[in-house]
Amino acid sequence: MTAAGTAPPAISLTGVHFAYGEVPVLQDVSLDVARGEFLGIVGPNAGGKSTLLKLILGLLKPSAGGIRVLGEPPRRARRRIGYVPQYPGFARDFPIGVEDVVLMGRFGLGWRLGPWTKADRSAAAAALDEVEALDLRARQIGTLSGGQLQRVLLARALVGEPQLLILDEPTANIDQRLEGEIFELLAQLNRRLTIVVVSHDIAFISAYVSRVACLNRTLVCHTTDSIDGQIIQDLYGEHVRQIQHDHEHTARASRA
Repeated sequence: MTAAGTAPPAISLTGVHFAYGEVPVLQDVSLDVARGEFLGIVGPNAGGKSTLLKLILGLLKPSAGGIRVLGEPPRRARRRIGYVPQYPGFARDFPIGVEDVVLMGRFGLGWRLGPWTKADRSAAAAALDEVEALDLRARQIGTLSGGQLQRVLLARALVGEPQLLILDEPTANIDQRLEGEIFELLAQLNRRLTIVVVSHDIAFISAYVSRVACLNRTLVCHTTDSIDGQIIQDLYGEHVRQIQHDHEHTARASRA
């Protein structure tokens, strides 16, 4: 319970369990994400990261436990969430322009009939400008690089005017330089949005996020200054190699 006049957490999970059939995926997961926080979620493949996001988005229901998002059940809060998937939900060679892709994010504001309005197009232009991609407005999606596409998908999430931004591996298919650019952009957006990002790179995101949630069926949160090699090895269950990253001399972890 929150005190009178105090906003509830952006995300609150209490004792959440989930299984696909008889296969347990999440066990007794509890987590509060404060409004305005920048949280990273990391963990091995099949550790439950994507399932956790689907629960927060209201696409799945827990078998036990409770979830509240922006003070409401996840399905009711969905219109106030901006989501950037790991893989775009359309073929890269589909004949659609950048502006139209971004405008799709306006559907989250409610049912509509008729063509896009001037206000819709202005909002799309503003979202593209915020992610430094306005010059791509007239391009076809199939002509974009991986980094350009991520900026466009981020603009699509922002154009719906969300309060919470969730990203699933936003830098999985781009190089290290572009990875830094995307996270610098997210750090700027965090000034006005609560952000949750799933990443494979625990050490890299530690330079940007306020906490790291380590998920492998169960979940443990760490402040970024407490992340060390032992925590990484315990999480991934194998030996990991620490490689120094250029950004603020942050260590980068990879599997040996």
